[in-house]
Amino acid sequence: MLPIDPLMIEHRLIERMINQVRNEIEQIELEKKIDIVFIDAAIDFIKIYADMTHHGKEENILFRDLSKKQISKQHQKIMNELIDEHKYGRKLTQELVRAKEKDIQGQGEDFHRVLGLLNQLVEFYPEHIRKEDKHFFIPCMDYFSQKEKEDVLQECWEFDRKMIHEKYKSIVEHWS
Repeated sequence: MLPIDPLMIEHRLIERMINQVRNEIEQIELEKKIDIVFIDAAIDFIKIYADMTHHGKEENILFRDLSKKQISKQHQKIMNELIDEHKYGRKLTQELVRAKEKDIQGQGEDFHRVLGLLNQLVEFYPEHIRKEDKHFFIPCMDYFSQKEKEDVLQECWEFDRKMIHEKYKSIVEHWS
């Protein structure tokens, strides 16, 4: 198994969630009402699974190890773009949290802001995933020896093992 295999499997789950967000957008537009429970679940999924877990492995393991290699200018450019896109996704999610909170409090036109941010997320993720899957992950495996690939994969598994503890530790610390 290549270290990118679990990342690409994670992409399929992220795509499924983005499709659910797309369906929810249709419901919001139809009912003119935001389902706060769904929005909270989507935010949690994006923050914990897509960003902290998935992007965490990309940035803290795969990209870190690639940055130690002589990679092509094209791959370096794409990697920099991907890092910037991760930051953009985080920014959108933070804005969604703020807009949702304002909508709950009945402050202004935040209903439309929430809807706009959801639309931006469903436009962003499929293109970002396509770039990683089709133009970056597979060719970048050529930079690693078999042993290095195994080490990266093992480190990714370890990262996942620790993630659930990080999530619930942060919840307890938030309420302490």
